[in-house]
Amino acid sequence: MTPGAILLGLLAVAIVANLLVEGWLDWRHSRHILAHRAQVPPRFRDNIPLEAHRKAADYTLAKLQFGHISGAFELLLFALWTVGGGLAWLDQQLYHLPLGPLGHGIALILLFTIIGSVLELPLSLYRTFRIEARFGFNRTTLATFFSDLLKRGALLLLLGTPLLALILWLMAQAGSGWWLDAWLVWSAFSLLMLWLYPTLIAPLFNKFTPLEEGEVKARIEALLARCGFANGGLFVMDGSRRSAHGNAYFTGFGRNKRIVFFDTLLTQLSPLQIEAVLAHELGHFKHRHIVQRIALSLAMSLIGFALLGWLGGQPWLFATFGIATPSNAMLLLLFTLLLPWFTFWLTPLMNLLSRRHEFQADDYAARHSSAEALAEALITMYEENAATLTPDPLWSAWHDSHPPAPVRIDHLARQAA
Repeated sequence: MTPGAILLGLLAVAIVANLLVEGWLDWRHSRHILAHRAQVPPRFRDNIPLEAHRKAADYTLAKLQFGHISGAFELLLFALWTVGGGLAWLDQQLYHLPLGPLGHGIALILLFTIIGSVLELPLSLYRTFRIEARFGFNRTTLATFFSDLLKRGALLLLLGTPLLALILWLMAQAGSGWWLDAWLVWSAFSLLMLWLYPTLIAPLFNKFTPLEEGEVKARIEALLARCGFANGGLFVMDGSRRSAHGNAYFTGFGRNKRIVFFDTLLTQLSPLQIEAVLAHELGHFKHRHIVQRIALSLAMSLIGFALLGWLGGQPWLFATFGIATPSNAMLLLLFTLLLPWFTFWLTPLMNLLSRRHEFQADDYAARHSSAEALAEALITMYEENAATLTPDPLWSAWHDSHPPAPVRIDHLARQAA
């Protein structure tokens, strides 16, 4: 059996396993939500009305059904690009243009990205203007939607094209160890983007204003002082311009780190609850979760580049998918398309680590603020964001980066006691 046949066999097994596991988990999740839709869990009955609980169940089921549609569409696109000959056809069309090897590679990857984005546009529109609007969350206008789309495209061209050109050049010029040089470039670029995002990129899409003086700011500054945290500013983001969902987050690192609150969140929670939510975010910082996640991401990308370097020396890879002229750009595209089917099994492991971090951050908030206030804030956010209170345990263990609502609230209740 040839290496190409082995790869196709492994790919077929991976795809079938992915579909079976996802289908089984989604089936369990749907049944579990429907079985508990008619009654608010006892832990939440004093805070969340039945109507809101049913809305959360219906919203979750609608997103689940949409996931089936988008998943089927993505599988179809994958098949068309690979075994269907789409990549080979696009590659051959570009050889009719006098681009040179580097220009050809850049054009191939950019066109692949643009075509994929255009084909997926109807799904994005449906999700925003049908599902999110149906449940009262969407506040995005068509003008804002397409403005964001154009800005992301411009950023892709301005920032992504030079990075792509440099990596393709290294692949052609740096010898067999190109993958290590490319990984170093990728890592440096990723860290640079994390540093620049708060001040350069995020303001292109949202307006950030300093948090006004008042009880909320006073509480937050007192919390930061007793936690020994020096921040780069407290900002409010106009999240309500696009969505009714609320959130708070840290962004950036070093002197460029910021604390950002959605304006919707500030209207949903009391000052003490906002303080508790921020204490949770501080817990992530104090436990160095952000640094750990960055390090893990860089380590996984190093493994990916090493695998990419090995695959680059395997001519059978291109022949397997009908690629007549092997190229570095085609190697990158094939790797990008194939890899997710084989890394599917890492999802529950990554989410297990994430849930562990969430419990640690909750414990930090309980020590430095109020476990009761954080629990109250989370319950309010569950209601406002229509997050289901009754996920299937196995589905949640596989997919959720945060602990299920009942588990997390019970944990905080123990901390408060």
